[in-house]
Amino acid sequence: MAGGGLVAIKRRIRSISSTQKITKAMGLIATSKLRKVRKKLEVNQKYYDAFNHIVNDLVKNIEDRNIYVHGNGSKKKLYITLNSDSGLCGGFNANIVNTAAPIILEDKENNLLISVGQKGRMYFNRMKCETISEYVDIPDIPTLKESSTITYKILDMYRKGEVGEVYIIYTKFHSTVKQDITVEKILPLENKDEESPNHFVKFEPSINQMIEDVIVMHLKQQILNFMFNSKVSEQGSRMSAMDGATKNSNDLLDKLNLKYNRERQGAITQEITEIVSGAEALK
Repeated sequence: MAGGGLVAIKRRIRSISSTQKITKAMGLIATSKLRKVRKKLEVNQKYYDAFNHIVNDLVKNIEDRNIYVHGNGSKKKLYITLNSDSGLCGGFNANIVNTAAPIILEDKENNLLISVGQKGRMYFNRMKCETISEYVDIPDIPTLKESSTITYKILDMYRKGEVGEVYIIYTKFHSTVKQDITVEKILPLENKDEESPNHFVKFEPSINQMIEDVIVMHLKQQILNFMFNSKVSEQGSRMSAMDGATKNSNDLLDKLNLKYNRERQGAITQEITEIVSGAEALK
């Protein structure tokens, strides 16, 4: 009985040790990817802030009615969710889905959904949330290629009046220990710099002439920035999850090693007792 118990404990120790090697490796990979995409986010954030300031000036100084600022009359809303293509990243995907699903299901007729990321598509399918488009296999460092594809899809629907408002739900990165689920409205445009002093800006050519080109550029860089935030948050969540798993495996191994040594000591003591008893019986 003792020998069987020792074999089972030893087998479990080997299993946990193998899993620990995987979690350690995944944690190191996530750390490396986090550093790379975080540098990209820091550079992109400066461009994003500067471009937003220009767009705010456009919105404040536009005179004629424009669908990109005043809306197109449609009552339907489009929600874009940014999830990951792989798992093992803690509550990263669940938090996005838990925020988006109640909004979509509240009015399924007028709330449309575009899912970005394999995990998001899986979760929404289980929750019976229909998607009008799905985008998967987003690289670890997103590019304008991915953001452009989504941008043209959004603009095509908005120009045709199929949707009147567009929102994006993503994880905003603050630090490796703090990420917030954010619901950002991207169409129609709003002045998000209301505290800045009003000043006259003359645009050449006129705003109405260049708004089409500006809106495309703006949405591309805006969605790219959200993707960077999402990817940094994903890798940060995965790094934390793998570190936690590695620490938990260390605790389990300590307990199992202690249990193994006690079982082994008990088995040795029992064998010695049996040998001594047998020797005494032969006298």
